[in-house]
Formats: sequence, C-alpha cells, structure tokens
Amino acid sequence: MLKVGLTGGIGAGKSAVAARLTELGAVVIDADVLARDVVAPGSDGLAEVVAAFGETVLDATGALDRARMAALVFADPAARRRLEAIIHPRVRARTRELIEAAPADAIVVNDVPLLVETGLAPTFHLVVVVWAPETLRLERLVKRGLTPQDAQARITAQIDDQRRRAAADAVVDNSGDLTQLRDQVDRLWRERLLGYERNLRLRHPVTSQEPASLRDHDADWAAQYARLAARIGHALAAHDPRVDHIGATAVPGMAAVDVIDIMVTVPEVDHRVHAALEEAGFPRLAGSDDHAGADPGRLVQVYPRSADSPERRRAVLLRDWLTADPDAAAEYTTLRRRLVQQRVEQREYARAKAAWWAAALPRAEEWAGATGWRLTH
Repeated sequence: MLKVGLTGGIGAGKSAVAARLTELGAVVIDADVLARDVVAPGSDGLAEVVAAFGETVLDATGALDRARMAALVFADPAARRRLEAIIHPRVRARTRELIEAAPADAIVVNDVPLLVETGLAPTFHLVVVVWAPETLRLERLVKRGLTPQDAQARITAQIDDQRRRAAADAVVDNSGDLTQLRDQVDRLWRERLLGYERNLRLRHPVTSQEPASLRDHDADWAAQYARLAARIGHALAAHDPRVDHIGATAVPGMAAVDVIDIMVTVPEVDHRVHAALEEAGFPRLAGSDDHAGADPGRLVQVYPRSADSPERRRAVLLRDWLTADPDAAAEYTTLRRRLVQQRVEQREYARAKAAWWAAALPRAEEWAGATGWRLTH
C-alpha cells in the first residue's frame, strides 16, 4: 500500500484536504483523533496522564480537560515531553493496527500535525504539506475562537514554513477558496497518488521513454535528493547504508536531465536490500541490480552497490571534479546538448555519456592527486 504523510501548520487547512482525500477513497488516519482516543475515559492512557499531572487535568465528568492540559504543556516544555511520552507510543501502536487492517491496494494518508517535528517524514512514501500564508492562518484561528495573541503564539510555537516545505514532496496551496483547494487535491490524487500506488503494488519502476532533454539547473534538486536519501536511509537502516547524490543533478549550476541519481553503498547487496528498496518505493529494474522510483511525479534512479565496488568512488569523484572544474563541466554539458539536439534514443544517450566518463576519468584522477581529494566516508 502507499503510505502518505499529510501535515501543515495550524490553520493551514489540513483537515479540509484530509476530508477531500477521504471522499476520493483514501484511508485517512488522523493522529489528533487517535491522540484523543488513547486518553479517553477509562483508558490506561488517561490513567497515566493523571498519575503524571494530577486530577486537576480532569473535567467534571472525569474526562481529560483538553484546554487545561494544553495550557499546562504549552507553557512548559518538560511537561509537554512527559505528555508526549505517554500519548505518542500509543498513537503509533494504534496507527500500525489501522495500517495493517487496510486493504493491500489502499492509499493510506496519515494526518500528522507534527510530522516534520517528530522526524517521521522518511517513513512515508510521499509527504504532502498544506500551506497558507500566516496572515490567513491567523484570521482562521481567530474565527475559531482564539484571541489574536493566542493564535500567534500557537503558530510561533510550530516550526517555520521553510522547514515544513523542505520536507514536502508535494505542496497544496490553501490560500484560495474551497473549490481551488479541492481541484488541487483531485489533481494530486489523479496524477500522482493513484499511479504511485499502482506502481508500488505491481513493482513497476517509472523510467523515461522519451528522448533525453536537458533542463537548466534546478536549485530544488538538492532538496529532492535529501528527501529521497532520508527515505532510503530509513529503509536500509539495518544495512548501514552510505547514500550519495551523483550525476549531473548533483553538480551545482549544471544543466541536467531531470532525474535524481543516487548511489547506495551497503556491505553486501542481497535480496534483503532489494526488498527494502522496493518497499520504500523504488522497484527493481528487470534484469538489473538497479532500481527506479515508483512515483510518477519524480524520476529517480537508485544504484545499490557493495562496499567493495569501485563505482561509488568513481561516481563521487566525477561529481566533485565537475563541480571544481568549470571547463570540464562545460565540455560535458556541450556533449549532452549535442546528443539532445540530435534526439538520440535513451540507450544511445546513456552509451555516449558512459564513453565520455570513461575517457574523462584519468583527468579526474589527476585532479584528485593534485588536490588531495579523498572519499570522505
């Protein structure tokens, strides 16, 4: 099944996105709802909260007084951590139960307000962030009954939009009306989530069949790589992986085909490594040890190699050399632009690139010797 993390700042409109995804057929698991359930009257969670904070956090009916509890932990980070230590493990356990009960072809959306803060982003196949400008979020919170001061304090207590966006594979802009929001969610569902789920379930890698085309360097490539690397690192944590961004998208300022190339080095490439990559959203290419992404919205190639393989050193060396030598980078770019203009097939394009890299390697080695370059990890 496809596991999607959904998050957004308070007042951004995450609940509206979750509601539309439910209408479209997603299995939505709301962490806030689960957090209330695990401290419901009569639960062991509530008993532990009372033991930690006293009966003053209960209302007249014996239920948790959520407003009083929120006021207590909002002003006291240590108290908040104590509460989280009680609630979060229970929420995670209940979440696992719900995921295991979902159909094999489900698109499971975990609605998690603190997804980025708790470091959960790499555990999902895709992270969707709902965004709205702070002024609009303040306005919405005040309409809910908060004072302007309380609304601002709650926004300030969360991480900033820049960090939240850095974790996003997709951003839903909720600065417009409900119709505009629904249109974005419908397009995300239709153009990305449905295909991603199908590709993941069928172990179908997404590769480009079109003639290669170069794009000007995109500053977001590095951030996209970082998200993919974190996902791969989490999936292969038991194998002590070393993950490198390689290829033209890894060279600052260089035009490139819009594919993120990733080298993954592990002690041994075996069936467990391949299975973990496939579960993480990177199906294996037929007849190869290499993998490609299942996400139709992001082309990625993953090259798992054993620790004794020379390929990692060579790939990282060529990346660093091209970064340091603008003449070599221009030469490589000229070659690729010529191939693109000739509209060669993908296979021919790859062969020509490999030939250039083989011929250029002695120059890169000479640069490494002159500069003292070493593979650092």
